[in-house]
Amino acid sequence: MSHIFVICKFIPIYGNSARAVQGRPSSERPMTKSVEPRAARFARMEHYLRHHAATQGEAPALLFYGAVLSYAEMWWRTAALARHLTTAAGIRPGDRVAIALQNSPHLVIACQAVLVAVAVVVPLNPMYRAAEVAAILEDSGARLAIVGAEPIDRFPADLTLIAAVYADALPALPLGPLPPVLAEPAMVPASARIIAFAAAIAGEGARGDGDDEVREGGVMPYTSGITGRPKGCPHGHAAVIHTAEAQARWYRLDSGSVVTAVQPLFHVAGMQGSMHAGLAAGVALLVMTRWDAAAALRLFAWAGVTFWNAPPTMVIDLLARPDVDPAAFAVAGGHRRRLGDAGAGGRRTRDAVRPHLHRRRRPEREHVADPPQSARPAARRQHRRADGEVGEIMVAGPQVIVRYFSNPQADAEGFAIVAGRRFLRTGDLGRRDADGYFYVVDRLKRMINASGFKVWPSEVEEVLHRILPCGWPAWWARPIRTGEGPSRPTSCSRTAAPRIQQASSRSAACTSPPTKCRGASPSPRASPSADRTKSIGGP
Repeated sequence: MSHIFVICKFIPIYGNSARAVQGRPSSERPMTKSVEPRAARFARMEHYLRHHAATQGEAPALLFYGAVLSYAEMWWRTAALARHLTTAAGIRPGDRVAIALQNSPHLVIACQAVLVAVAVVVPLNPMYRAAEVAAILEDSGARLAIVGAEPIDRFPADLTLIAAVYADALPALPLGPLPPVLAEPAMVPASARIIAFAAAIAGEGARGDGDDEVREGGVMPYTSGITGRPKGCPHGHAAVIHTAEAQARWYRLDSGSVVTAVQPLFHVAGMQGSMHAGLAAGVALLVMTRWDAAAALRLFAWAGVTFWNAPPTMVIDLLARPDVDPAAFAVAGGHRRRLGDAGAGGRRTRDAVRPHLHRRRRPEREHVADPPQSARPAARRQHRRADGEVGEIMVAGPQVIVRYFSNPQADAEGFAIVAGRRFLRTGDLGRRDADGYFYVVDRLKRMINASGFKVWPSEVEEVLHRILPCGWPAWWARPIRTGEGPSRPTSCSRTAAPRIQQASSRSAACTSPPTKCRGASPSPRASPSADRTKSIGGP
């Protein structure tokens, strides 16, 4: 999904703002201010937190429905949890620790504590079902999970848990409206294998000063499993720091900024674009557990938000409110597209999750953007294609994985060596123009093989857009038994009541959306171009 980055200028209207409470200066820098390139200041997120705690300890780090947690207090809690992990929980360097938490101070502290403990964060969607949780826990070999109190029954009975109650972080008079998980919090059950988050951070002491040469630990999100079994994507501290610093510099975040953490922080886009970029820059992070436009409007004003990192749906939801002045927002980046545009090659594309950045001085429509790291269109034999020619886009850079976790077969299929450098094969077919812009035109893995004749889905969609008033063309396949003729594509009509129709092998009807058709086989989930977990959420 594309994301929109918004510069906000909110006037506090609910009493003192969070920034005013801490006496922080206002930041109203223009986006055109130049940025001097520099190397990453520190090698690990732990060092950034220590630095901010020492130099701006009283400044707000986390803002949560009216509660303000300073950098000094956040570091104290992070260090205490890290101490618990390495002592009472027995976590060793390189061990995997699953984190299944909704947006909250608990999630931020848990992620940083695992990194301080030189362990590996395995972020899980807190909405995963038990089977999905079990598959990732088994593959990763996670020794412990830090979870919310609600989904405890989805985790194996023999796994040690640290369970959080999100409402513990609320002030006496929270700013609402509150989501149900905060308004009606679950309790931590009494069990020998479960310790309350509040108890885990109650201990004393921090870990050592940390070793710059330590290479273990980091984050390991899992792919969504669209093209098969979910795969672990290990990223070391260097990758985390690279994208955190790059995001912070690109959007000019500093200790005077107030940045939203409203998109899911278990996802690399929120983890890197909001949480780690914000903590690297020393900003105040406004954390919302669930999106609610009414609550957001009140909280944005209270916090004095200066930068909003959000998917377009959130922006549209807030700007649609009659009590919102659109002049308070200035869109600074993101990919805009009208539903139904055919685009390059007639295919709706999604941005690869920032192994690239959009040029601010000369934005273009319908392009992926120009990458600051290595990217190239290549043919199947891995030689570079000339500008304008179509080939598979391959990427390499500090933020791109170089292997999957314990999956040599996926490594062999997913990477290629070009001129002595290891590239990730994205599966996107694209071209590059003379100015360095990349255009995604199709997906390699979605090619249709019709009796040896290769048909790209974009060709089919282009025909459908030409001959039918079609907004959502839908195709799916079924196995062909020996002796059968070609499979006839099936879809549903947009004009009649939902029902299955037959179509010729060269055309199809359409659906809006395809999943609403009764009796139809569900169409495959759309595959994002370059899985977000493979590029660690930043430039």
